[in-house]
Amino acid sequence: MQPVGPYRFTHVLGGSVVGKAWAAIDSQGRFVTVAVLEGAAAADQRWREAFAGMADSLAQQPGGQAYAYADFSAESPWVAYPSEAGPGAERLLRALSADYQPVPTDIGAEMPVSGAPQTIPNPPQPVSGEPQPTSGAPVMPWAIQVGPVSAQPVSPQPVSAQPVSAHPVSAQPVSGTPQSPGPHATAPAEPTSYDPFAAPDRRIKPSEPRPRRTGLWLGITALVLVVLAGVGGAIVWANSGDPKKSPPPYTLEERAVAIASPSLVYVEVVYTGYLRDKATKTPLRAAPITFNRRCSGFVVSTTGHAFTNGLCVRPAADTATQNALYSLGRILIEEKKLESAKLDEYVATNLKKSVFTGMDAGQEPEVRLFGQFNVAKGNVTDSPAIPGEIVRTWDPEMGNVALVKLAQERLPVAELNTTDAVQQGTQLVSVGYATSDKDPLTATYTVASKPVIVAGSGSVGQVSGHRVNGDVGIHSRGGLVIDTSGRVAGILDNDEELPDKANRAVVPAATLAAMLGEAGVTNELGDTDRLYRSGLDAYFAGDYAGAITKLASTTDSSPTNLVAQTYRQHAADRQKIGNGD
Repeated sequence: MQPVGPYRFTHVLGGSVVGKAWAAIDSQGRFVTVAVLEGAAAADQRWREAFAGMADSLAQQPGGQAYAYADFSAESPWVAYPSEAGPGAERLLRALSADYQPVPTDIGAEMPVSGAPQTIPNPPQPVSGEPQPTSGAPVMPWAIQVGPVSAQPVSPQPVSAQPVSAHPVSAQPVSGTPQSPGPHATAPAEPTSYDPFAAPDRRIKPSEPRPRRTGLWLGITALVLVVLAGVGGAIVWANSGDPKKSPPPYTLEERAVAIASPSLVYVEVVYTGYLRDKATKTPLRAAPITFNRRCSGFVVSTTGHAFTNGLCVRPAADTATQNALYSLGRILIEEKKLESAKLDEYVATNLKKSVFTGMDAGQEPEVRLFGQFNVAKGNVTDSPAIPGEIVRTWDPEMGNVALVKLAQERLPVAELNTTDAVQQGTQLVSVGYATSDKDPLTATYTVASKPVIVAGSGSVGQVSGHRVNGDVGIHSRGGLVIDTSGRVAGILDNDEELPDKANRAVVPAATLAAMLGEAGVTNELGDTDRLYRSGLDAYFAGDYAGAITKLASTTDSSPTNLVAQTYRQHAADRQKIGNGD
């Protein structure tokens, strides 16, 4: 196998007559183990089917191990497992062949199997169904989605550097079998004079994929802390010359998300009041009605102040009434007093003649606000949800932003970039909360990000803003738009000019700074924020001992910053490998 694929093999773990298990690193520096079917077994269709079937079978068994990336159509089929999930490659090969032998001591030694085996046993009974290839990013903490944006290679910059402009490039052909990216892969960058995978280390090359296997991702449902590697863009490689202090490969987008994402907060607002007949003020129901609104936000001060979307936390009166009518309509459906097919008609009929109020007709509804960090759950008002209050809002003509204050201090802070103008073509990253669950009240919300490019500009009322070419879902409004230095270029909002009103409008950081000035709040990093950024600087420079110390101190001072915990573990893993452990 020639070095032309997504994994760089570091050393062999073991092998059998049908294949080998390898330790490897992907292009974002994540550790994996890879099982490769080789030689005569790879040329035997029965063994190819058994290899694919066994991988799926192990993934679907109770307590089984799901794989993260695979290509069953390659010349030598392979399956990759996240290393933190255990010895997945070894387990697969042991299930296929009883003669599997681990490498005993020298981690750099090749297996004593020379050439392709000429005689192989019959394969185990394969799982029914035709094997299909699949590809995808390893699942780790909070699944960051990758968009189709790539950038020119750039040199490493310190975390506090000014934004680095980058431009999309077209994919270049690769000799040999065509490579097919997975559903979240970025287009390959133009070839450069230095190919980090042109070393003699083995790599694997994906073949042209066929349709994805059904049920492939069974078992990959555990939610963990945070996924930061895998954000698209040009990979930065550096070599210190010291194998014990070799900087990891990374993208500017990964580093930017690592810097800013700990400040992201899931915001949920609970409205409680009474629906009344607009003319008579008579309640439509004796019991109060509750509805929830949810969006993203980000912390901008050590005192707990955060920005979010204005209409999310303080909707217009008719919108609040509409939300309340839908809540009442669903109650009536459960009570068999309204057919579910007539819910929209019920709301439309009653909207113009109803009003949503507080306990008394002249009062406002009760409003409670809560924020959650990292992985969030809908409709949670107890710990770990942090209560908060709305400080002020600006209507859409003024930017549609809101400033809220959470009842907790020393939260991770995002830094506004009010000095650099955002131009068309500038590369940014959108970061916000997203979910694939259908019921928003019981859904799990995780942080998602996507590299985007400024596609145009426009204005809403008195505010001039920008439009980007991608979004990360309906709940991302109020989320971050960051530059490649990890500073906030703006806040996400609905783009009213798009048919689906996707969150691709960006209200600039200058508008946010103006609201902070009006409220007397300062956007300033705290000591822990600076320590965290210093720890990231150390990690991306290959100073793993320094990174471990600083990031450990960060988590002690700011327990909500689980991203610091993730990078501390990355540093510990890399330090261990550098020491030959």
